[in-house]
Amino acid sequence: MEIKKLTNLHGEITVPGDKSISHRAVMFGSLAKGTTRITHFLEGADCLSTISCFRKMGIDIENNNGEILVHGKGLRGLSSPTDILDVGNSGTTTRLISGILAGQNFVSELTGDDSIQSRPMKRIMTPLLSMGADITSIKGNNCVPLRIAGHPLKAIHYDSPVASAQVKSCVLLAGMYSDGVTSVTEPVLSRNHTEIMLNYFGAQVTSEGTTASIVPEPSLHAREITVPGDISSAAYFIAAGLLVPGSEILLKNVGINPTRDGLLRVCKDMGADITMLNVNMDGEPTADLLVRTSSLHGTTVGGEIIPTLIDEIPMIAVMAAFAEGTTIIKDAKELKVKESDRILVMAENLSRMGADITPTDDGMIIHGGKPLHGAVIDSYLDHRVAMSFAIAGLLCDGPLSIKGGDCVKISYPEFYEDLYGLGE
Repeated sequence: MEIKKLTNLHGEITVPGDKSISHRAVMFGSLAKGTTRITHFLEGADCLSTISCFRKMGIDIENNNGEILVHGKGLRGLSSPTDILDVGNSGTTTRLISGILAGQNFVSELTGDDSIQSRPMKRIMTPLLSMGADITSIKGNNCVPLRIAGHPLKAIHYDSPVASAQVKSCVLLAGMYSDGVTSVTEPVLSRNHTEIMLNYFGAQVTSEGTTASIVPEPSLHAREITVPGDISSAAYFIAAGLLVPGSEILLKNVGINPTRDGLLRVCKDMGADITMLNVNMDGEPTADLLVRTSSLHGTTVGGEIIPTLIDEIPMIAVMAAFAEGTTIIKDAKELKVKESDRILVMAENLSRMGADITPTDDGMIIHGGKPLHGAVIDSYLDHRVAMSFAIAGLLCDGPLSIKGGDCVKISYPEFYEDLYGLGE
């Protein structure tokens, strides 16, 4: 994928629906009674994997020109899968569906692509096993493929060693099939889309500090869901609007959930000109974001803000390379177990462009402001890496080429089309 330099980006963008919320809408709609109607659903590869898995368990899911209709069968309405459940590249599908499958009355197997088969699943296997689940890593390496023999579960209180919405959600979903109130305490609060949406469907989920609890055997009822724009997808256009000279971009209906908005806080710390318009705080908070070219400077990113922007760190690293001064990213070991080892991948690729970047055990140190040049970038088939370097390619001197650049379809199929549509 060849990226060309652009200036004066102008226009309005409605980014695809939030990936996390799209996944959950299909899952919870499948477990609800009645037909759940989902608009602005993200039709990326990951979310389509979730639809495929639930169809294999007997759920009728229609796609009417982008509007998704999920004909749910209730909490215990899933059927034994007609085939192995293929999660593709989706860690969210894998970890959340495992919690649901652990409490069923049938045996299922999960598999996925080469990338997902190397990502750590012990983090969900440990709490599920403590609930009495029968879950096995078929290759014995604590990774996919997994075999799950569902049966009744015990309620637990789980102290999670990581702040992970996927781990938290897995335990809470398994808790729906347990014999009492199940709770999860995290070291810091991770994104809370599961808690918000389960309550919207009729479950009893309470949150206090970093602890979330769920009452078993909820009666879930179908709902209408409009998925907000994904702030992780908006991140690339926010960065482009801030960095590309002479730019002004309006991003419509972006999710600004406080457990996800760390990128906006970091941008402000770096001197960004971002204005929130049409703020709506009902349910999942949303706003229109007006982004204008700004002179950015370095900052320190670490601590409790990290779970709120973990997927945006590749983009923040690129912004830091073009900003004046030093940016330090720390407390982000979780980057090592994403679709790629994002610490090493970002350091390797930015160094190829001439950036002054040093990887650390839990992040990176970037001395920004150096002129960067084009290079051949290896995305390692990581969609967030590919999109981050597409923005870098708008700004650097000389051509930039991204190996595996088409992997953006995982979360944003129209990314390049939308990006070049802003250029003059």
